[in-house]
Formats: sequence, structure tokens, C-alpha cells
Amino acid sequence: MVRISGRDLLSFAVAISGKTPAPRRVTSADFLAADGTPLDHGLMLYFPAPHSFTGEDVLELHGHGGPVVMQTLLVRCVELGARLAQPGEFARRAYENDKIDLAQAEGIADLIEAASAQAARSALRSLSGEFSRAVQAIVDQLIELRMLIEATLDFPDEEIDAEELLHDIDAVARLEKLNADLALLQSRARQGAVLRSGLHVVLAGLPNVGKSSLLNRLAGEERAIVTDIAGTTRDALRETIQVEGIPLHIIDTAGLRETEDAVEKIGIARSWQEIERADVVLQIVDARTGVTPADHAIAVKLPAGIERVVIENKCDLADTKPGRYMAGHQVQSVHLRLSAKSGQGMALLHDELLRIAGWTGHGEDVLLARERHLDALKLAAEKSALAGRQLDRLELAAEELRLAQNALSAITGEFTADDLLGEIFGRFCIGK
Repeated sequence: MVRISGRDLLSFAVAISGKTPAPRRVTSADFLAADGTPLDHGLMLYFPAPHSFTGEDVLELHGHGGPVVMQTLLVRCVELGARLAQPGEFARRAYENDKIDLAQAEGIADLIEAASAQAARSALRSLSGEFSRAVQAIVDQLIELRMLIEATLDFPDEEIDAEELLHDIDAVARLEKLNADLALLQSRARQGAVLRSGLHVVLAGLPNVGKSSLLNRLAGEERAIVTDIAGTTRDALRETIQVEGIPLHIIDTAGLRETEDAVEKIGIARSWQEIERADVVLQIVDARTGVTPADHAIAVKLPAGIERVVIENKCDLADTKPGRYMAGHQVQSVHLRLSAKSGQGMALLHDELLRIAGWTGHGEDVLLARERHLDALKLAAEKSALAGRQLDRLELAAEELRLAQNALSAITGEFTADDLLGEIFGRFCIGK
């Protein structure tokens, strides 16, 4: 299908088909070359402005789909004055023509990129405007409270006592409700961010502790070669799985040890690069030996701030039962006993990864969110809380509320810099 958006596309339709299509009705037509010879036969749909996705005239040409035929049709459209769309240009035009807001536009991209059915449902909620409506409901509260406070600032000669005013407008209760609504929206958005991007989980440890076996068990298939030969894995292997709809990007790495093998050295260097980018490191150790000095040497090299879980693998060979406990000398870490080979204890690992992700199973309440949404909500919450602490100085409280409103308005695009728009829409697919 070729979609064209712009002005006066009725004449464009006549030029390419020789027919004048009725609005919003399917028209069977030949698509014609400049000399009038048919390029293809298909269906034509015409949506006159402003009743279209972009708010402009939109013409859709549905052909037979062969790459050569469609390329020829594209060339003909360019000959008639069209140009190829930039990434995200259709969505950007819809945004600029007030057909959708910025959060809804991002919902389109998130729906296309959704890695799970649950993520797709959450993206669809954003696309339908649920996220925007939740944001706007809080913005409306901010506007009303600002209006009441700033009305007093505009008429200083009235000498209205600040404490009396705050009591009359019930400012404290209004702020408490606003902050509670913001906290709830933040929680829903944080869950959505996890649902959208998932966790990057790196399997690390000494050779032959069962990293590749654990990857295969998590993936549900033989993705990695497993042998008794140390150093079998030379490069990072990646697999994405879903646990309760949460994407988990699992990376199996080369065993970490001192080696003279040039190829293995490269693999180990790449392993540390993957560890640097991880959200969580599963350090695999052999349950029969526990945490050895060599394992401890790896642990102390792990980057600060990255969640670490010690997986005591091969518990079946160690004749121990699966379980979870805390251990460590200076810093306590979660230890899980399991068997990648038999599958014992894998449910413990799934639960632990969901805990680290912060997933609380909101289900249908989740709103798919991006990092910029979380930043905006966090800033709005900070400014609102600061306003509450400065109610004895109304001009400062009013300014903090204004900044909170601006932060929230950036989510829907009501208050957004042009350079941010370019970055957002530039990441869309061509033709979206």
C-alpha cells in the first residue's frame, strides 16, 4: 500500500487512475503510467481533510504488493509531485494538525515495537489517549490551584491573609490529592517502562559453571553449545524471553578467567563490556563448591550500581534443594539455588527477575511509558512537593506549580521544544 498525505489529492487521484474517488469509499482502479498504460490494478481510498489521520487529504493506493510493481508505483507518485516521507512524518503531521498529541504519537511507535501482547495492549491504551487523559486530569488540578493562588498575587492591595486564603481554597488538601494522583500515575508509568524495554540480564561467571545451560533453560531450546570443555562459549549469545509479559534480554558470555588463548581473550573482554551495560548480572557459581575465591574476585570487579544475583547452579549434583537466601560479608546479595539442567528452582529465578524489574503485576492499569515520560513525572512530583513546603510564600509556591505544569505538558507536547520533536519522530518507521 502507498499512502500519500498533502493538499488537493483529488486531482492527484485523477492523474494516477483517471477516476475521481468518492470520499471514504473503496474505488477499484488501474494505476496508470504517464503514457496511460496500466502499472497495476488495485483499490483506491480517498480521505478528504480534515477527516483523516494526518488532518490533510490522504490517498491510499492498494496494489498487489510485488516489490517491483510497488516500486514502479512509487516512482509514478514522485513524478506527479509527491516525495518520500521522512521517518515518522505521517505521525508528526497528525500531531501538528492536532489530530493526536505527542504521547499518542509515541504510542504508535510503541505499538509497532511491542515485544509482547501485554506491551501491545498498553501501547494501544496510550494511542487511544488514556495516558494523555490521566496527565491532563492532573494538569487541570494544577491550573485550578494556580488560578486560586495567583488571583491573590494579582490583587495585593486587598490584603488577604495568606493563611486565611490557603484555608479558604483548601490548598493543603488539594495538593495532597494532586501528589497522590501523581504518585499513582508514576507507578503506572514505571511499570509501563519495564514492559516496554524490559531488563538486560547478563550471565557471568567462571567457565563450566552452567551459564549456557541456564540460557538454554530460560530460552526453552538449545540456543548455546554445552560441553564439559572450559571456554566453549567464545562470544556473547543473546536471547529474549518473556516472563509475565516482561521482555528479558538474556546475554550469555564467555567464562571469565585468565587465559593465553587470543580468541578467548577477546570473548572475555566482550563479556565485561556486556556486564557494563547490564541491568542485572546473574553470577553463576557451582553449587558443589559454593562461592570460591575466584568467584569472589569476579564479584569485586562488577560495576557498582548493577544488581547482582548469585546463582548456585547444579544443586541437583550438590544434593541440595532449590531455595533463596541472603549471604555475603560486607554486602548482602541474593543467592538462588537451582539446576539449569533439570529445571529445579527456575520459578525462583523468574520471581527474582520480576522483583528486580519492579514489576507488581498492575496488568491492565499499565501505561507504556518512555524515559522522558518518567523524567517529566518525576520533575512534576518534585515541584509539586516543593510548592507544598512553600505555601507560606505564595509567589514561590505558584512558581513551583507552574514548573510542575510545564513538566507534565511536555508529555503530551503542549509544551515541547522543536528539537525534542525532531528526535522523537526521527525514530519512527518510514511511513508512520
